Amino acid sequence: MAEAEGPGEDLGAMLSRLLGVVVEREAPLLEAHGVTMWEYVILDRLSREDGLTQKELARRSRRDPTRLIGHLDALGDRGLIAREIDESDRRRRTVRLTAGGRELVRNVRRDIRAMEADLLGGLTPGAQNDLRASLAAVLRRVEPANPSPADAGSA
Repeated sequence: MAEAEGPGEDLGAMLSRLLGVVVEREAPLLEAHGVTMWEYVILDRLSREDGLTQKELARRSRRDPTRLIGHLDALGDRGLIAREIDESDRRRRTVRLTAGGRELVRNVRRDIRAMEADLLGGLTPGAQNDLRASLAAVLRRVEPANPSPADAGSA
């Protein structure tokens, strides 16, 4: 039986190479703002869903809960997040962005978007939007609504 012939390279191979380029280009941007990749993932998630419990934040950021605590401690020490005891269940803590955290996310996101615009510069604006929309549609189809850190593996 012959292998399936398609219009080029396998999706996984292309995405792996592209992810490497994106991570390489993002690293100095994050460093310039004084955050690690995981810290930015956490801050970005909170910018979209503020007030999550630590357990939910771990799930939605795909971070192991035991590793999340160290990141939250570092972010809290820098005044970027605030952790509050949940009055409905005093064993739980909710996490919120501070004004400084929101400003940092805005600034990092602005720099990342500029890098992405350069990266996608060979595409028309419409094709760039189509690419983002297509990738988002694939993710909505395959990602559980609230993935657990075990699903993501340890990083």
